[in-house]
Amino acid sequence: MTSSAEAVAAFYNPGALGALGKSDFQFTYNQWLAGITVSNAIAAVHIGTIGTVALAVTNLSSGDIPVTTVEQPLGTGEQFNVSDLLIGLGWGMAVTDRFSFGIQVNYVSERIWHSSVAVLGVNIGTIYQLSPDGLRIGASLINFGTKGRFDGTDLRVSYNEDPTRYGANSTLPATLNTDYFTLPIVFRVGLGYPFVLDGANTLTLAVDALHPSDEAESVDLGAEWAFQRVLFLRVGYQSLFLKDSEVGLTAGGGVQWDGLGYDLRLDYAWASFGRLGGVQRVTLAFAF
Repeated sequence: MTSSAEAVAAFYNPGALGALGKSDFQFTYNQWLAGITVSNAIAAVHIGTIGTVALAVTNLSSGDIPVTTVEQPLGTGEQFNVSDLLIGLGWGMAVTDRFSFGIQVNYVSERIWHSSVAVLGVNIGTIYQLSPDGLRIGASLINFGTKGRFDGTDLRVSYNEDPTRYGANSTLPATLNTDYFTLPIVFRVGLGYPFVLDGANTLTLAVDALHPSDEAESVDLGAEWAFQRVLFLRVGYQSLFLKDSEVGLTAGGGVQWDGLGYDLRLDYAWASFGRLGGVQRVTLAFAF
């Protein structure tokens, strides 16, 4: 929430784009639950006093899933899949040396077999730094947008107006109407503080509070130890105080190499989902 060291932080707080102060390109691959994969790419370009503009693309894929019915519980021979796509355009700028602001407009779509829905969402966020290399305060509002509903050939059915009436047309063409819904809106606020232990070691602590529209409030905790700005070790805990949550401990690390005018980074992260197992994520990035 308060991090501005990399472009992907804009996913949680677009205000990070304003505080980025450099161009940054990242690609992340996430091996999620039940064979689901999530890929994310973001390109953030710093344009002097204009600020930083970013293009982000996120794709979720379920892979192929066998189609089963009541009559054919072992499968019909067909397969379907679920996919999500987010394309976002963001902009952020540093209003002062301590205050940054950002906004991102997202096109979000989901497809389940032959039916799909698409909506627009807006993310806004800020980061305020109380003192140089001191406490940071961040806040963001995510997914404020339009309503949408599913439509597609999967919702086309045959309808029998009166099943008790002999000789009636039992194959009237009809469409199942789905309800309109909005994206789940999330309000976040967070604090972050870097403790400079010595010239080589820095320990950064962070805490975020979440208030989603479709779930109870929760708290995320995180810590990062940086050695010479080359080696990074991280640990955290997700969804603290959330009842019946399966998520929890997170851990990871990364390395960074500065050379030829570029910063190259490789990061790895693991997160526990309780009885569902763990998920892994790898990120490759470079900045200049």
